[in-house]
Amino acid sequence: MNFDVPGEWVDFGDALIRFIDREVAPLEHEHRALLESEHRAYQEDGRYRPEVLALRRQVRMRSAELGFYTALSDESLGGGGLGAQASVYIQERLNAHCGPARHLVHTVVLPSPFTNGLSPVLRHLDPAVLDTCRDALASGDKTLCFGLSEPDAGSDVFAMRSRAVRDGDHWVINGTKQWITNAPYADYAMIFAVTDEEKARAHRGGVTGFFLPTSTPGFSVPSVIPVMGHHGSETGIVALDNVRVPDSHRLGPVDNGLAVALDGVNAGRLSMAASCLGLAQWALAQSVDYAKVRKTFGRPIADHQAVQFMLADCAMDIYASKSMLRHCAWLIDQGLPAMKEVSIVKASATEMVGRVFDRAIQVHGAMGLTNELRLEKGYRYARTVRIPDGTSEIQRRTIARKLLDGDVTFA
Repeated sequence: MNFDVPGEWVDFGDALIRFIDREVAPLEHEHRALLESEHRAYQEDGRYRPEVLALRRQVRMRSAELGFYTALSDESLGGGGLGAQASVYIQERLNAHCGPARHLVHTVVLPSPFTNGLSPVLRHLDPAVLDTCRDALASGDKTLCFGLSEPDAGSDVFAMRSRAVRDGDHWVINGTKQWITNAPYADYAMIFAVTDEEKARAHRGGVTGFFLPTSTPGFSVPSVIPVMGHHGSETGIVALDNVRVPDSHRLGPVDNGLAVALDGVNAGRLSMAASCLGLAQWALAQSVDYAKVRKTFGRPIADHQAVQFMLADCAMDIYASKSMLRHCAWLIDQGLPAMKEVSIVKASATEMVGRVFDRAIQVHGAMGLTNELRLEKGYRYARTVRIPDGTSEIQRRTIARKLLDGDVTFA
């Protein structure tokens, strides 16, 4: 395993940061009254205001125009195909530079890895159907959402109640999806439903994925779900009422939808771990800078051993997480099995970032609790990431099962 970072990755990261600093940051400053207040950024129903959506679309399309938006997507879909190692390097750099809570950066400059843009899940779509929407998705003009979770089926996907019934050359879907990222704003949806109840009850498949425009009759988003003190959200509930989808819009073979879904979910877990790693570095950098200038008892708090230990603990967490993440990404790029390792880095990184933000707030004292520094926003975000794309407990279950099945090496 080579730890050298190729020059082209560095150049890409440098260019991405320049774009954010020179084009996105001035836009954020110009519209700061709108973007920095959630009361203004969101409508009463929790959806983004049209002005915010227009700004996000503007940045998304500009990012695509410059070649950033699709750079991490699969080459077979028309993306840059940079690979897992490059992807985690770039996600880490972006988040370490930008920090948390930037409405025009996160999931905008680079899309969520499997719920938007040229999602790897789209590799399972009929090429003729993909051709009708690929350019719009690649340009950032249109967006996606990924509908797997339900009110009673999160980690336990086989508890899914949504059903798809064959009707000639179509499928008719009924059910409810919940916790669906970008659902309130998406132009297309990837929806998963039970197509064989017997197989699903036996946990042997029986779930199928479908691709459809959100304008399809019967598809609706009745509400959004604000979380962790926010006034609005990108997350929504999807209602499916006799939604008719052509069989040609299937995602992969009938009854094999969970394998299709995992194609995206694992990419999401890796990306989330990289984002957490970058955010943790941002929080540590803020803490180091503050510790050098904040004084107590006539000395910078950086001179106090209690503060030094908190900074050191953050560095230890970050170094361990980075080492695991780079190795896991290398395994993926080598085409080697990495299910256990993906679960390890997802659980480890999402728990690590919470510890780092907690210490960062402690180092800053009362200032760390203010909205001004964005540490509290990062702290709230850090608490959320232990749940989506498989909870920490589900990751541990996966790790344990792989160990008990004989996968006890860490090559």
